[in-house]
Amino acid sequence: MTRIAVTRDVSPAIERCELVHQERRPIDVTRARRQHGLYEEALTALGCRVEALPADPELADAVFVEDAAIVLDEVAVITRPGAESRRPETAAVSGALAPYRPLLVIEAPGTLDGGDVLRIGRTLYVGLSGRSNQTGIDQLSRALAPHRYEVRGVAVHGCLHLKSAVTALGDDTVLVNREWVDPAVFTGTRSIEIDPRERGAANALRIGERVIYPASFPATRRRLALAGIDVLEVDVSELQKAEGAVTCCSLVFEAQ
Repeated sequence: MTRIAVTRDVSPAIERCELVHQERRPIDVTRARRQHGLYEEALTALGCRVEALPADPELADAVFVEDAAIVLDEVAVITRPGAESRRPETAAVSGALAPYRPLLVIEAPGTLDGGDVLRIGRTLYVGLSGRSNQTGIDQLSRALAPHRYEVRGVAVHGCLHLKSAVTALGDDTVLVNREWVDPAVFTGTRSIEIDPRERGAANALRIGERVIYPASFPATRRRLALAGIDVLEVDVSELQKAEGAVTCCSLVFEAQ
């Protein structure tokens, strides 16, 4: 079975990105593109076939392709991003996913960012954040009920998305910042807590038995090594200035 990773090139407008919890800093677009290319190489090294969408000079945040969709085994859900400026991103992502999955759509007044959705088994934990509202979560729950997924809303504080605060390292292990989300919510899992000096360190991208992880969090990286987590490190420092992370730069799924 082929593993697909949908990505999108870095927009020349990325310096105009939406920011919520960070101060704006200059972004080196050339360096951001180089880092993104190395990120795509990491995806390829872990067995993905990268399908890269072109950049759009009008869509500053479009490199963060994860927010536009949720791809499950049976269907893909096209989201309605919480930031109005990001809603046009979904058109290209819909086109990329249509050959692989039937498409469902979140509609107004619901909002939902893919970065707020963490799948563990048949449960989808969805962050009640500044980007995803209860109406969007309710729509997702109804849409996925025929496929026997359970959808649970989760309170998050102090960060952009749920997956800023917690990501899955395996079928039963999560990496978590307990300042931003309560680890007890994720029943049946063991928690590896980030180093408290590295507040943004809970975002990791699991692909198969390995994890893509940012180079900027060495203390938490050591915790992962001690826990036996096999890490492939990437530098995404320019994308982090746009409040990005490693999960949000791709949509990874198995072709059916």
